[in-house]
Amino acid sequence: MSHQRYPSHDPVKEPHSISLKVLRLSRPSLVTQYPIDPPSSVGASIKSAPILASLAYHSQVASNPSPFLLSPVVNLPVSFGSAYVGETFSCTLCANNDLPPDAAKNIRDVRIEAEMKTPGMGAVQRLELGPPNGQSEADLQSGDTLQKVVSFDLKEEGNHVLAVTVSYYEATETSGRTRTFRKLYQFICKASLIVRTKVGSLKAEDTQGHGRWVLEAQLENCSEDVVQLEKVVLDTEPGLRYRDCNWEASGSAKPMLHPGEVEQVCFVVAEDGAETGVEVTPDGRIIFGSLGIGWRGEMGNRGFLATGKLGTRRAAR
Repeated sequence: MSHQRYPSHDPVKEPHSISLKVLRLSRPSLVTQYPIDPPSSVGASIKSAPILASLAYHSQVASNPSPFLLSPVVNLPVSFGSAYVGETFSCTLCANNDLPPDAAKNIRDVRIEAEMKTPGMGAVQRLELGPPNGQSEADLQSGDTLQKVVSFDLKEEGNHVLAVTVSYYEATETSGRTRTFRKLYQFICKASLIVRTKVGSLKAEDTQGHGRWVLEAQLENCSEDVVQLEKVVLDTEPGLRYRDCNWEASGSAKPMLHPGEVEQVCFVVAEDGAETGVEVTPDGRIIFGSLGIGWRGEMGNRGFLATGKLGTRRAAR
């Protein structure tokens, strides 16, 4: 994350006694270890077994002859990585007392505050810092750290700015002063899934002529990671019901989507015949509701995306 440090509000400009570190909390990734074949003799017709020391996992069981590529270690992220809509952005905020042990200053009442500016909001949003039962302020000795964790659900594409403000009281034997500084951390949030929908009409099942429609949706994985779809549900408006025609209804395995792959889902939406009926907009549209999509990443991290209101124009009877 690129950052910019705002000037201190102190009348006297000098280095701060407190430094701020912001680290993103991300899950590790699996490490693959490919086997190395020993040097082969010229003209040899039989391929030699891989070098044992190069195997990620070695088994004497004959039913597993192929080398297992996943090693027992994991990789920690080496960079900020990508942020996607539907995920929860989490990071730790660390205020560190950088004064030497023999410094003639005492650092008291250290406090951290955080705000998030998103593309669709005119004002910044104040963020809650965890843990919830932790102290909001702390006195820090030399080398001590005040650590807070912040989480934010990413719901929009575009530029996001995390603003972190640190305030503290710097005391000496004869006087003291309150000092404050602020840093901005900027990152881009990308789309995780592209949802394309199409609605078609079906023949009514009863004599009252209650409407029936088929709602199809294509879910394209536009991220850089493999995801497994957990659930796809339709949050219908009053007066409507739906039937799931996807993997949960058929008992099939949850689909896996590699980057660029597409999964098609389908729902049958119908009027439930309630006395209230289905609300029709002034322009003649019936609003079905919103589509909710949940998934998991390679290391189990969850994501959830909700579309806008979906619907169709009501056909003339």
